[in-house]
Amino acid sequence: MPAAASAQMAPAPFQNPSRVGRTAGGLASLLESIRQRLDVDFATLRLIQGDQLVLAGSAGAPSPALENESRFSSRALIAPLVVPDTALDARFRDRTTIRFYAGIPLVTASGRTVGLLSLFDRSPRPLQLAARLAVLAANAMRSVEEAPSQERLIATLKGQLADQARLIHEQAAALDHSRLIFERAAATARIGVWECDLATEELTWTDGVYDLFELPRGSSIDRATTLLCYAPTSRALLEKLRTQAVTQGIGFTLDAEITTAKGNRRWMRLTTSVETENGVATRLFGMKQDITEEKILADRTRYLAEFDVMTGLANRSRFQSRLADQTQAIGALLLVDLDGFKSINDTFGHALGDECLKETALRLEAVGIEAELVARIGGDEFAVLLGPQTDYTAAEHLAGQIVEILGRPVTRGDQVLQLGASVGIALAMPEASPDQLFKQADTALYAAKAAGRKTFRLFSPAER
Repeated sequence: MPAAASAQMAPAPFQNPSRVGRTAGGLASLLESIRQRLDVDFATLRLIQGDQLVLAGSAGAPSPALENESRFSSRALIAPLVVPDTALDARFRDRTTIRFYAGIPLVTASGRTVGLLSLFDRSPRPLQLAARLAVLAANAMRSVEEAPSQERLIATLKGQLADQARLIHEQAAALDHSRLIFERAAATARIGVWECDLATEELTWTDGVYDLFELPRGSSIDRATTLLCYAPTSRALLEKLRTQAVTQGIGFTLDAEITTAKGNRRWMRLTTSVETENGVATRLFGMKQDITEEKILADRTRYLAEFDVMTGLANRSRFQSRLADQTQAIGALLLVDLDGFKSINDTFGHALGDECLKETALRLEAVGIEAELVARIGGDEFAVLLGPQTDYTAAEHLAGQIVEILGRPVTRGDQVLQLGASVGIALAMPEASPDQLFKQADTALYAAKAAGRKTFRLFSPAER
């Protein structure tokens, strides 16, 4: 009988096993030996008789869940079936108390399926157990002394079990190798696998996720408590994306900030896929990866690209980007140039010169607290961008404050350093481009210097 046809057979009720001649005693003894050596709850051997899959032998205490054995046998008759943990398998989850199943179809050399050897347990078991089942069964068959009437059946079983033992052993070894490679790669990349049953909100994590949240491996977890680890902004975005995923059946990726159980701040990349049944989402699963170092490096790189390392102000690149961004209006631009800075550098050295630049940055930020942007755009040149609400009175008032505060002495140790500042002001006009606005402020700055320095000037069209 072809394997595909045998898959449609229904097992006879467990309470009414059929007898298979004098083989029953020998098979029962064999199955009990296998069951004891593998320390599992129950083992069965079913053989095909006509259009039925009937029980030929069993060992161990039957579980009530074996009433659903056909759900396993219908699949196992087609090809060897190993389910290390039914709770993690969508085909069997929440429908049986059986947690481990291994089924080995017995197929003749001509391709005819003659029976099914099955192993059950109420607890999850490793995949290797299935390979051991086949090996032990094949060895045990060889040691059974049977009557002549049993020889054909036993010979078929012995040969098929030996073939299946080799096949499953090879598959188990390959899976173990793949799992080892994955676990090592996951540990190196700080990746863990997770899943959430949408019916119960039950979470399942691998060790990598426990390590990410700094929780004891295997400890009890629940979604409500886990959500508290997320920063408010990340938590709100996660809930929004999760709702969309469940509703639309589309996965997502999110970089989220968390605080671990030990109080450490971390960033993780969360990937989510959706499993559906009949168009309804039933399970979410994916990976969580620790990207803290990547985030720190990215922030550092961005900082170096946008900020002046010495003063902490925005650098010229960021200033130019903001100036050119026409989606955000500008009211005025103030260019500030330090007076007397070169003399301090030449007289007292660059170390004290740097201290003057840092102090200048602090004072500019203090008086320009309402400014859109304060930037260092050159050696001793600074810029202040003001918002669209700024008029010439407000701009001139701020420029006067800058001249006054930067004219105060800078004291470092026993050195008292005297600086000053010249300021050029340009009011933004609808017809002026960013380049034109900068040139106008620069023209006003030169006018302030020409007026004796330590003062400010407002650009006038007459100065073009």
